[in-house]
Amino acid sequence: MTVASNRLVCRECHLVNEADSETCDACASSSLTEDWAGYVVIAHPEESEIATEMQVTEPGAYALKVR
Repeated sequence: MTVASNRLVCRECHLVNEADSETCDACASSSLTEDWAGYVVIAHPEESEIATEMQVTEPGAYALKVR
């Protein structure tokens, strides 16, 4: 998955989704936004301090700041 600024981010779990998504791929929330900044790719959440801090349990690309 290529992460770009035109992607939508879930306001609930911060997962970066495709630009044409209607619901979040991870949590099925329909609260998606284009208003986000920065991202981190988490490959091994069980070994990641950032994933622990962000409460991420699944690998993927996550936005750092969601408005």
